[in-house]
Amino acid sequence: MSRIILPLQEKYLDSFDKKKDSLLRSMEEFAEENNVPILSNLSANLLEQLIVMNKPQRVLEIGTAIGYSTIRMARRLGRKAIIHTIEKSTDNITIAKDNFKKSGLESKIKLLEGDALRIMPQLQKKYDFIFLDADKEDYKRLFDYSMVLLKKGGVIFVDNLLWHGYVAANKIPPKYKKSTALIRDFNRIFMTQPSLSSTILPVGDGIGIGVKVL
Repeated sequence: MSRIILPLQEKYLDSFDKKKDSLLRSMEEFAEENNVPILSNLSANLLEQLIVMNKPQRVLEIGTAIGYSTIRMARRLGRKAIIHTIEKSTDNITIAKDNFKKSGLESKIKLLEGDALRIMPQLQKKYDFIFLDADKEDYKRLFDYSMVLLKKGGVIFVDNLLWHGYVAANKIPPKYKKSTALIRDFNRIFMTQPSLSSTILPVGDGIGIGVKVL
């Protein structure tokens, strides 16, 4: 499947990115070497900009992985803001905790260990900003919980909605057929949700952005 953005264009845009320190670069290298999915650089830049623009006080991240996007968001949060991030992989939790310690942002980050489908119904206070990047088979249920937890005027940011470009393809490799069908169904729900003003942008692997209007 063809890339959403051409390598030459991506290289050009990355040439402006001089802000990364050794921690973020080492996390990117670890993710690539160990096949850990993290946000693309362009998607993470967009995420950071939305954090700066919206100035959320309470952020919920569903899918910590090794803590890459958690750290990038936490660095942009205000002094009294906090991010809750949910992860069920014990291996990822260990690595993420170490990365949070290295970042010096532990006071801004609270890691919730376990299955998001069990944790989210127990959360009481609402959030200004929610980032959804978890198992694709759970996207619909996690989105439903997210809409309950998202404040009116809050923003939801969802990754992988173009799914390697396969959501728009006629021919899909067998191993991607099920996941592509799930993402197509999710996109339809996301774009027709009455309580959201939503859009899908061709950034990274496809970013959905919604503002809760009702």
